[in-house]
Amino acid sequence: MTVTAPMPFADAPQLAPAEPLIHETVQQVPGSVRYSIRRYLKPPGWAREDSGTLHYHYAEGNPGEGHLQLHFCLTGNTYCARNGSDCSNCHIHPGGPCPEKTESLDMLQFSFTPSFLAQFTRGKADSTHITESVLSFRHTRSFSRTLPLCNKTRATLEQLLNHTYTDSLANIFVNAQVQLLLLNSLSCLLQGEKEPEVFECRFLANTDDREKILRARDVLLEHIGEPITIKELSRKVAINECYLKKGFKELFGTTIFEFYQGQRMEHAKYLLYDKGLSVTEVSVLLGYSSISHFSTAFKKHTGLKPCELLLR
Repeated sequence: MTVTAPMPFADAPQLAPAEPLIHETVQQVPGSVRYSIRRYLKPPGWAREDSGTLHYHYAEGNPGEGHLQLHFCLTGNTYCARNGSDCSNCHIHPGGPCPEKTESLDMLQFSFTPSFLAQFTRGKADSTHITESVLSFRHTRSFSRTLPLCNKTRATLEQLLNHTYTDSLANIFVNAQVQLLLLNSLSCLLQGEKEPEVFECRFLANTDDREKILRARDVLLEHIGEPITIKELSRKVAINECYLKKGFKELFGTTIFEFYQGQRMEHAKYLLYDKGLSVTEVSVLLGYSSISHFSTAFKKHTGLKPCELLLR
């Protein structure tokens, strides 16, 4: 994963230990999401439990300057002190004692801007639901809440820490996981929902069928520049189209098309801003037949034309 110059997170809890930093990833896309993943050697005697916190900051008189942040602190993972890699992937000391094996303290921080969160509340301006008022920054009081680290959240954090993607693929993967993290955090905290024991779609109670839906998401991410039809997707993961669409909606809270378009546009922002590609180059890489079609889709998702993002 690429390391860039760290940027401080407003209101971030001062939990960083004085131990050596093993690994660091910091990324930012203007008007979207910025995140940091920092891995330290676990301090001697560290006894804090794993924790998660949500911070909502409302800027009175200027809601556009507010932010929603997620902070997580995790221990118990073992990594190689030499290169910071996950010990479960070690080929040097497989199954045997390793003098370089160490326990880490992982700290993850994510900050979401109002303009990014607004895409999830369009058409719901009159809603008084707490989730909608927070995402649209109509909730006028700042607050901080402890996040329950449910199994879904832990699984997502684990994937963020241990994935093996690099460069553009890493950006696509991380962006998808970050949105899942936001979804799970808001679901657990603001809606007061517990992890569902019974799925609305009964077939999702079958582990194999759930894995097929998860695999479908991965296939979509792998084809970010090669549009794939639902029929093709259903064949690749061996599940019928109806089950695929219903299961995807229940697991990820969005339709297949909305998820795919969202990931394409977030990747477009990365290619335009971080990689410095031209609008024409990004349009081609993402499989659009014309620049105008790409520009229209980009503005619909972000509220900006591609050229306007480059001027920021």
